[in-house]
Amino acid sequence: MTAVLYCNLGTPDAPKAPEVRRFLAEFLGDPRVVEIPRLIWLMILHGVILRVRPAKSAAKYASIWMPEGSPLKYWTDKLTAALQTQLAQSGHQVQVRSAMRYGSNSIATQLDALKVAGATRVLILPAYPQYSATTTASVFDAVYTWAAATRNIPEFRFVNHYHDDPRYIAALASKVQQYWQTNGRPDELVMSFHGVPERTLLLGDPYHCECFKTARLLAEHLGLAKNQYRVTFQSRLGRAKWLQPYTEPTLIEMGKSGVKRVDLICPAFVSDCLETLEEINQEAREAFLHAGGKEFHYIPCLNDDAAWVTALGDIAQQHLQGWPTLSAPNTAALHISREQALALGAKQ
Repeated sequence: MTAVLYCNLGTPDAPKAPEVRRFLAEFLGDPRVVEIPRLIWLMILHGVILRVRPAKSAAKYASIWMPEGSPLKYWTDKLTAALQTQLAQSGHQVQVRSAMRYGSNSIATQLDALKVAGATRVLILPAYPQYSATTTASVFDAVYTWAAATRNIPEFRFVNHYHDDPRYIAALASKVQQYWQTNGRPDELVMSFHGVPERTLLLGDPYHCECFKTARLLAEHLGLAKNQYRVTFQSRLGRAKWLQPYTEPTLIEMGKSGVKRVDLICPAFVSDCLETLEEINQEAREAFLHAGGKEFHYIPCLNDDAAWVTALGDIAQQHLQGWPTLSAPNTAALHISREQALALGAKQ
């Protein structure tokens, strides 16, 4: 059996301090996420951050929590179900599951379940269009760690990135265009990507370059001139220098300089979550309006939009090539007799 494991970052089980503390301990304890001397960081994490931050973060999670639970989990589950349907309609017999790098529904748990179900081939599909060691490589680490403790390991394939895939760019453009058709156009479009420390770029991480390429391709698809959009980076943690320009200071400067309406999209996030719904649609909105801006429009993530489901299905199929995934009717169609082949050749 062939399977697709769609991997997202993860979420606390509830918007409460104990659940958030457990989630942050795993997330911020990942050496891929925070790359400073291990012993020093663990002392800071457990001695300071996990004593103070969980309660504050829990309040933020509570402000965006849905009746169905975590927005990230809700949209990840919706997309996974849609991707299963999309691949089945394309004639592929594969099992699609979702997994989270941190928290519940872990990658190891889902790989165990797939192995029990009989999976011998697994495509690892991260929910990160732009490659970064802090995200994509960390997903791969979790797979390797599981494999290191497993005797009979399935075949694996890994999707590193799809930041410049025309289907992903077209889905983003469709999202923006649909929003503008209903709500009109802004003075400027801001594309806010999740930030990472600047030293990751200096160490060879391609994330910075891939973000700017995504932004350029999206702007070209939308027909935007260079003065009609900006690229920024959000979610800075700590005092170190991160990729710039920073999102909130940029919005404040725009508000003060007389920009009346800003539309903001987060291309690196394919599912709405804390960083989009609270940090952007609440905090960044307030900062822009307080600085003198008149209208702030947040354009939601791709979530389970039909164009995105189709695009991700096509990306998955591209990486599934060569594995026996086609259903019986489609496979049978590939096998014709020698006489039939000769007859077809004679007609051409």
